[in-house]
Amino acid sequence: MEYYNWILAFHVMSFTSWMAMLFYQPRLYVYHSENADNSGFVEVVKIQEYKLLKYIGNPAMWATILSGGLMSWLNSAIFASGIWIYAKLLFVSLLFAYHLSLEYHRKKLIDNPSYRPGKFYRFYNEVPTLLMIGIVIFVVVKPF
Repeated sequence: MEYYNWILAFHVMSFTSWMAMLFYQPRLYVYHSENADNSGFVEVVKIQEYKLLKYIGNPAMWATILSGGLMSWLNSAIFASGIWIYAKLLFVSLLFAYHLSLEYHRKKLIDNPSYRPGKFYRFYNEVPTLLMIGIVIFVVVKPF
């Protein structure tokens, strides 16, 4: 437990980085789909999409998951502290699935820039916000 607070700090930083990617990646998809006729612009956006997901998003996601797992292992009593931890883990699992879906959408946009309209990605961009709100409430307020 000596290093628990350091692991927690790393976990919060990793989560923040992961969320930044989850907030911005769908915005790039909006630009990609709404500017399909501008091939030069789309090529730049494709590079940004790839680098954001592979070089920032994936490492931040794994750092969040691994540091969270390490904290759970160090403090296994947390699983007896209420249902809130299971609700949080459910929302984190949904966030993980959302992250995987971003790779799916990125690949679909490469094949067909008109795969989905920009309006879809504007709506899709709200999903991580709702999940993050739930996660923060479960961790801080512990409503259950």
